Amino acid sequence: MSVKIQNLSKQYRGQIALQNISLEIKRGEIVGLLGPNGAGKTTMMRSITGSLTFDKGKIWINDMDNQEKPFETKSIIGYLPENNPLYMDMYVKEYLSFVADIHKTNKNEISRIIEKVGLSQEQNKKINQLSKGYKQRVGLAQAILFDPEILILDEPTNGLDPNQIIEIRDLIQELGKEKTVILSTHIMQEVEALCTRVILMYKGTIIQDKSIEDFKGKYSNLEEAFFEYTHPL
Repeated sequence: MSVKIQNLSKQYRGQIALQNISLEIKRGEIVGLLGPNGAGKTTMMRSITGSLTFDKGKIWINDMDNQEKPFETKSIIGYLPENNPLYMDMYVKEYLSFVADIHKTNKNEISRIIEKVGLSQEQNKKINQLSKGYKQRVGLAQAILFDPEILILDEPTNGLDPNQIIEIRDLIQELGKEKTVILSTHIMQEVEALCTRVILMYKGTIIQDKSIEDFKGKYSNLEEAFFEYTHPL
């Protein structure tokens, strides 16, 4: 078991963001979080990473409580936030070297990861000189650089062109064979192409949690399921 959540709740100034969320995600699963804006997807992802405190509940990462053992749990989670915070004045390779120092990772890995995410031609540029798509690749590179057991990716293909999207999807599928991957996206085709399991969220709750095959067996596509479960009556 990689991630277990029990009765997770969070409010922002009295507004419910998460309400009694419980789930388990195992190694080798690629889980897609779907839901409209404000459904609680990012709040749940940040709670799992330990970057956001929550009001009630428990989260275990490989059987470790992420509140009691924050350092140990953060050390095995790679995280690509939606806003992808980067040090814009650093060069790509310099920034990844900085990340490697933080995680005490062998710097020989940097060149391999740069090639893996398609940054070979950009590695000696400053991050602020890169296109949005290449900045996204830098964010993905820092998330996988230290070979984490769990990957949490918030809108991982945001800003990429169609060819880049295919390349990054292939990379995520490859990583998902050995790791636990949790991703959030608004692109239904991305979930269908990547995920083994889909969690539909609405107003801070999980309204459906099924394998991608179960969804396909009942609906012609995920858009149909999404509309049925999240469209207000």
